Amino acid sequence: MHFCGFLATKIQTGLTIKVPNPTTGVKKLKSKRDVLVDTALRLFYTQGFNATGIDKILAESGVAKMTMYKHFKSKDDLILAALTHRDEQFRDWLTSEMQKASTNPREQILAMYDALEEWFHGRAFKGMGFSGCAFINASSEFAKLDHPAHQIAAEHKRCVLEHITDLCEKAGASNPKQLAEELALLKEGAIVTAQVRGMPESARIAKTIATGLLDAALRD
Repeated sequence: MHFCGFLATKIQTGLTIKVPNPTTGVKKLKSKRDVLVDTALRLFYTQGFNATGIDKILAESGVAKMTMYKHFKSKDDLILAALTHRDEQFRDWLTSEMQKASTNPREQILAMYDALEEWFHGRAFKGMGFSGCAFINASSEFAKLDHPAHQIAAEHKRCVLEHITDLCEKAGASNPKQLAEELALLKEGAIVTAQVRGMPESARIAKTIATGLLDAALRD
């Protein structure tokens, strides 16, 4: 489930390969475009956008250069596709974890910090580990606000904030926008602390502070 629209439209075309479905064990078709995007995302995330070259992506994906250029005119286009995919992947995961925890909006908000701790320990995304936030990383490497990669990063953060705001409204906060901004800042601070200081427990600290903010806001 998505709680915000995408910046980019996905075009699924081209040659396909068979990959196992993790839930059923039945093989399903996966396009070579998707293989490229998955491989690029993993390498961009773990090794950096500028540090990862096209040849490395092609070697690890097993996709021919000619096939890649049928789908992407440049490395920049592949970066945008990878970020768009990560946006979908991450928000699907986060909302799912929050919804599994409770139907209560207050508890869903607090469950966000539990999900973050799982991510910080490298348990959220198979084969990805934890190398910080892909969108914070992208906004750092592509620092100009009008760069398309930076814009996707900003839109991702706005979408997450929008979902938190919606939950704050449902929980009965008198000023849901302000409360959501505070809770989102705690989330971002926990991510940076986990990455820079190697401190996954920052999620629990953020949850404690968030609990106090929610208790105060929902008493008003």
